[in-house]
Amino acid sequence: MLQPSREHNEAPPRDAAVTRRAWLMLALATTGFAVNFWAWALLSPLGPRLKDSLALTSFQQSVLVAVPVVVGSLGRIPVGALTDRFGGRVMFPLVSAATMAPVLYLGLVGHDSLAALVAGGFFLGIGGTAFAVGVPFVSAWFPPERRGLALGIFGAGMGGTAISALTTVKLVGAHGMANPFLITAGVLAAYGALAALVLRDAPGRAVPTEPLTQRLAATLRLGITWQASALYAVAFGGYVAFSVYLPTYLKTGYSLTQADAANRMAGFVLFAVAMRPIGGWLSDRLGPVRVLVAALTVVFVGACVQSFTPSLAPVGTIAFLAMAAALGAASGAVFALVAQLAPANKVGSVTGVVGAAGGLGGFVPPLLMGSLYGAYGSYAAGLVLLALVAAAALTFTQTGVRHAVSRRRPAPQH
Repeated sequence: MLQPSREHNEAPPRDAAVTRRAWLMLALATTGFAVNFWAWALLSPLGPRLKDSLALTSFQQSVLVAVPVVVGSLGRIPVGALTDRFGGRVMFPLVSAATMAPVLYLGLVGHDSLAALVAGGFFLGIGGTAFAVGVPFVSAWFPPERRGLALGIFGAGMGGTAISALTTVKLVGAHGMANPFLITAGVLAAYGALAALVLRDAPGRAVPTEPLTQRLAATLRLGITWQASALYAVAFGGYVAFSVYLPTYLKTGYSLTQADAANRMAGFVLFAVAMRPIGGWLSDRLGPVRVLVAALTVVFVGACVQSFTPSLAPVGTIAFLAMAAALGAASGAVFALVAQLAPANKVGSVTGVVGAAGGLGGFVPPLLMGSLYGAYGSYAAGLVLLALVAAAALTFTQTGVRHAVSRRRPAPQH
């Protein structure tokens, strides 16, 4: 008999108590996610500087920044499956060590030519796969009624990209090109050692026995894989797209200085990061579908308002901050949905595919915005397109996803 949906505001059962050790594991996983994402984002802030110093074309600069994003996104698929098999205790130190190597290479010898930067950036993408390690690791430590909050807190580790954005250029300017890379490599080494010593997988976690290819094929047959992928491509993809393109949009559309535009982008990022745990927490209490419906409605309205290019103070600022909050909350809600519907021994595999969709979802919109602005001399068409995508995701959530939640029992825990 199907268990009732948690779409109603019901209190968690008494057995939903969480141990101190679980909170410690969550803190360590979140730290690892942030540190690896810090490394993953090292090249992006240096794009303009490298363009000038190496005389790169705009296309070459775009390729340089995009390579780690694409590799980090697609790499989540096998890394998520490997985490299901070997656990976060093995995979977090392994991913951190593997990321440290290209960080040292780029800082010491790999920043003098485009070919060297692209090669280093390819392996730097490994840092972006840490997300697919943390979700199944954290999920196994927390009962279903608390996973939304736990995964939302873990997801706030995406703020590691903000560390890179706020420090990399300043460190290069003050101490030379190698400095931020050496600092990041040191932090990765320290975290990898700490994780190897302290990190432990949850007792009794579900371990799959099927071969990797068989598990991936089974994952792709799950409805939740495609449902969550579509929603995460909009939610997290929208966050990534704005964090990459917002400085250009504000500089071009509102004639802001580069420093002012960068500061406003940092505010957008931090607001979205702060809202991700809140989205997970609300999903535990109201259900992920309700949170997604509310968040996507806000994105739709915000994009419609911004398509008219209103004055930045206060209407434009309110619209962007509202969309930041909504995209952050929706990102947290998507993985509350994954924790609720994915089989326990396939959470890593599902996370890998969904995480890849989110990363790739952020790769396409900046290209579209640039192309549409070049064709029409306005960003209105791009924002209208965002509103239409949000409306489509909203409709899908209210129909297909809501139906899946109401018809399927929560993920088995053994």
